Amino acid sequence: MAVLRLFAAARDAAGTGRDVIAGTTVGEVLESAQGRYGPDFAAVLERSQVWRNGEPAEPAEAVGDDDEVAVLPPVSGGGIGCGW
Repeated sequence: MAVLRLFAAARDAAGTGRDVIAGTTVGEVLESAQGRYGPDFAAVLERSQVWRNGEPAEPAEAVGDDDEVAVLPPVSGGGIGCGW
């Protein structure tokens, strides 16, 4: 399980800024979050950056109980996302 931190549009789509989500990788955490929060969250995630413990993350990176996964949507307008 990891702490999921959501900002801006991701927070709005999920209805929360923080949650604890099961998963052993960043990708599994995000997949579980999409299942929990639905299509609006998934759409935001597509254009967001994802960080693990303050550093850019890849889906295959391992996460544990002490890790934080953050979803950072673009501040305004479009932007370059990771294609989660």
